[in-house]
Amino acid sequence: MVTTIQVEESLKKRLDELKIHYRETYNNTIERLVENSSSDNMDKENLIATIEILSDVKIMRNIKEALERIESKDYGTPIEEVKKELGLK
Repeated sequence: MVTTIQVEESLKKRLDELKIHYRETYNNTIERLVENSSSDNMDKENLIATIEILSDVKIMRNIKEALERIESKDYGTPIEEVKKELGLK
């Protein structure tokens, strides 16, 4: 059964930012968000925090870029070099 819900414009914009593809339906977007949050081990505060992080385009872009660097075996500056620069070794 299909139903209609009302959401504030600000929430609609956040859902738009969370879509994987611009043609993804809101139903699929919400379903994906719900499936990715296990109710067994998450309380409401954790769920809200997770949604806020997933809604932050800048954070998600940074995570994506970091994963791409890791996949290309770019792990950044070696810890030994950082220690040396800081005079810790």
